[in-house]
Parts: sequence; structure tokens; C-alpha cells
Amino acid sequence: MKRPLLLACLVCLASCQRATVDENGARVVLASSPQRVATTAGIPASQGTLPQATATLAPVSGAGRTAGGMSPPRVVPDPPFTSTPVATFNEPWAMTFLPDGRLLVTEKRGTLRLAHVATGQVGQVTGVPAVAYGGQGGLGDVLLHPRFADNRLVYLSYAEAGSGSTRGAAVARATLTLDASGNGGSLSNLQVIWRQLPKVNGESHYGHRLAFGADGKLWITSSDRQAMTPAQDLQSALGKLIRLNDDGSVPPDNPFAAQGGIAAQVWTLGHRNLLGIAFDNAGRLWTHEMGPAGGDELNLIERGSNYGWPVVSNGDHYDGTPIPDHATRPEFNAPEAWWTPVIAPAGFVIYSGNLFPWYRVKGFIGGLASQALIEIEFNGTQAREVRRYPMGRRIRDASRGPTARCGCWRTAAADDC
Repeated sequence: MKRPLLLACLVCLASCQRATVDENGARVVLASSPQRVATTAGIPASQGTLPQATATLAPVSGAGRTAGGMSPPRVVPDPPFTSTPVATFNEPWAMTFLPDGRLLVTEKRGTLRLAHVATGQVGQVTGVPAVAYGGQGGLGDVLLHPRFADNRLVYLSYAEAGSGSTRGAAVARATLTLDASGNGGSLSNLQVIWRQLPKVNGESHYGHRLAFGADGKLWITSSDRQAMTPAQDLQSALGKLIRLNDDGSVPPDNPFAAQGGIAAQVWTLGHRNLLGIAFDNAGRLWTHEMGPAGGDELNLIERGSNYGWPVVSNGDHYDGTPIPDHATRPEFNAPEAWWTPVIAPAGFVIYSGNLFPWYRVKGFIGGLASQALIEIEFNGTQAREVRRYPMGRRIRDASRGPTARCGCWRTAAADDC
């Protein structure tokens, strides 16, 4: 039986000094300086069904590490955050801020919630498409159009049923109308703009993380659905990073546009299970993906590049069968950072604000199996883990808030990652 999971969400509030751990041990990250919020999940079956929560976040006072640089040193508290639950959700998977600071939160079973972070009040947005719930499938990411203030467009990704027992990811967009009460809303004019083809059997490795680039193009992570070999086939969407116009049409400057069909949508290939995507402050695109038994990857995305799955990996198959490492096949793009044992990465944000200069251009990856937040340091096109923050719960995702003073981490549903 699927158990409901915790979602913790934080917002920087100057009046807050520290937060607490709730009675169920559910943590919400309270950044002592970083602009982020954390959600935690993954209730062990032995604990039974427990409530889920969101929480508020604020600076933590006290001594800690000193961040230097050209400006005067600043004290970074250590530990840098604590947590306080403020609302509950059932299997939360993703979240995005509205411009006014409220949150849209997806629940895996197919419900879109509207949450007031300041009050903890949670409502519902109707009009969500039917989802194929099961395994890692269900309602996935949620993202606002870059011109949301003008067009009110919201993008959703989800697992969609096909013929027989087949399934695949899909992305739809719709117009969001909020109720006059401000506690709920509805989606209208829903349009499916992309489908992950071919649909295949199974309930794993959908990917379907969403991001918009500075040029207004929509990026979709399309995982391999555990089919493996289609990741090398340009006429399959499996194991690819997809780049589209905001209406789902194909940009003519995509690297394989001349081949037509699915290949025209593809920006990169040879991926396994892509569950994080973020742009850095220089406009470089980074993704991370789950490896098999070992070999989780953080990759710098380069136009038209092949990242090697399943021909190469820094991990092995689950049955112990070796896979050649990236170093054996230099024609494939090797990861900038990789992990064995795995961290089971999920969700990704790169901080680019001014309020917390010691975290500028740092990345934060949610860890499922590792139950941690993974801090990443970038040096141009290089990347490495510099710190790990144990959370005691599975961290699904991370997202920046609408102002320099707030942000949020979001956590995961209990899937089999």
C-alpha cells in the first residue's frame, strides 16, 4: 500500500529565528542563509500512515562557517538550516511558486494543490488530466510559462496510459484561473503538447522534469523507461533530452531537426533516468540522472551530444553484470561528477541570487536513497560535491521562490527509486 509522504516547504521570513521538528520527525529545511525550502518524505512502512507537511524557512542565527571572497567575510551558520512543518500533502512530487508566493504542488495520484505558505492553508486546482498512477508514474512536474503573468499558462507532466498495459510520459499546458477566495482554482483549455513515444510496458523511469530556458524554449527530460537500448535510437523519445517551442512545436535549430520525426525533438541522447534539470548563471544547462547499481551522474549538456547509456556507465547492472566505464569509450560524453554508492538524485536548483552570496552559483540536489541535500560547487564547466546535508528523509526536488528572499525544497513520493 502506498503511504502518504511528507512535503516540507520553506520561505525566508526575517521574523523567524529557528524551527522545530514535528512529532512525526518530519523535517523542513530552514535555511540559515540559503534561499530555499526543503520537503521531506519517504515514510517507512513500519511506521504506518503518517501525515505530510509543508513548512516555513528563515535565517538561523549563530556562529558558523565564514565565507570570504572580495567582500568582507560573512558568517554562515553551521548547521545552516532547521525545519518546521506547516501543511500536509499526499505523495507530493513537484512544486512551483506563483508570483505572489503561493505554491502549486502536484500529488502523484493526480491532484494539483494550491498552498498558502504563510498560513498553511491548502486548496485544490481542478481540471488536471487523468494520470496513470503506479510505480514511479502519476502526476509529475509543474511549471509556469515565462510570461505567466500575461498568459496564465501552467505546464504539467504526467504518466499517461496507452493501449493495453503500455504507458508513457506526457506534457500538457492549460490556463490557470484562481478562485476569488484565493484558496483554489481550475485549469481550462488543456492541450497535450508532447508525448513520450513509443509507449512501453512498466511503471518506471519516466523522467518528465520540465524547465524553460532564457530563450523561451521548453526542455523535457525523457528517461529510458528501463528499456535501455532505445536511448541510442534517435527515432525513440526514450533516454533523451527534448527541446521544444512553448507550444510543443519543434525549433528548426535543434541538432537533429533535419531527420524529422522524433529525432527532430532531441537535443541530447544516451540518458538513463533524468530527474533534475537546471541552468546556471552563465546559461549552461545541467542535468542529473540515476545510474544503475552505482554511477549516478551530473552532466553538462552539450548540443547533439551522446551520453552513452546503456553502452557505458560508471555503474553496473543490478544483477552484477559489468558495464564498460565512460573512460573506455571517449566518443561518449562523460559526466562532470558521478556517485558510487549512489545518491539517487532527484530535483535540482542552482542558486543565482544576491541575498546569500556564499551560495552563489552553488547547486543543490535532492537525494532519495541518500536522504540528503547534496551541495554542488561549479567552476565553469566543472562540478563537484562539496557538502552533504543529512535530512533523514527522501528529498525529491528543489525550487527557487519568486523573490530573492524565498525558495523551496520539495520532497518525494514513495516510489521505488
